[in-house]
Amino acid sequence: MRRYVRIFGTVLTAAGLLTLVWALLVWQWQDPFTALYTTWKQHELKSQYEKRAAAFQADGLAGATLAAERRTIAAEAKRYRAETHEGEAIGRIKIPRMHLNMIVVDGTGHETLKQGPGRDLRTFMPGENRLVYIAGHRTTYLAPFSHIDSLRKGDKVTLEVPYATFVYTVTGHRIVPADDLSVLRSPRHELLELQACHPRFFATHRYIAYAQLARVEPRGGTPFDLAAAAQASGR
Repeated sequence: MRRYVRIFGTVLTAAGLLTLVWALLVWQWQDPFTALYTTWKQHELKSQYEKRAAAFQADGLAGATLAAERRTIAAEAKRYRAETHEGEAIGRIKIPRMHLNMIVVDGTGHETLKQGPGRDLRTFMPGENRLVYIAGHRTTYLAPFSHIDSLRKGDKVTLEVPYATFVYTVTGHRIVPADDLSVLRSPRHELLELQACHPRFFATHRYIAYAQLARVEPRGGTPFDLAAAAQASGR
């Protein structure tokens, strides 16, 4: 009997140690099994997005004024939003501080976010001069927003979509309850919000990082900085 008790105790100890090692692995990095699935899906999405970007017919911007460029970009963004469907690849997000470079999908449903960061369908596309809200996992499925809390004011976030590339500057963050839908309320200007569960391993709250638009590089047009655009419009 004592022999069986010792064996049972050894098994429990080993199981406890393995659980601790697993928790530390996921805490420091991510769940490797779900990461394999997302890596495969990202490969598929990359091909899908490249074909979509190549086929996108952008309006001519050569020689257009800054005001005309901005109006055209807004119209293209609205058209692009209307043409996309949940689960499709819509762009690419790059955040140097987080070592992130992934394809963004349309939608934030459970199955959709397994593929990568997703744009909330209740918000807008980059360039529409409204709220762009992107959510991502923090510990599973490649954990794209694992280190969202490492973002600092001034950090760059780049969103590439077929009609333009948008560069945002991080301005701050806040933590809200998971059921706080006020974060989806869109202002009358361009605002990027990145969202992940908080704290890690739990979903009681949301960590929201805010970023404002700093630069636009239109496809087939002339790049411009928002500060210069505001000055040109007399603001």
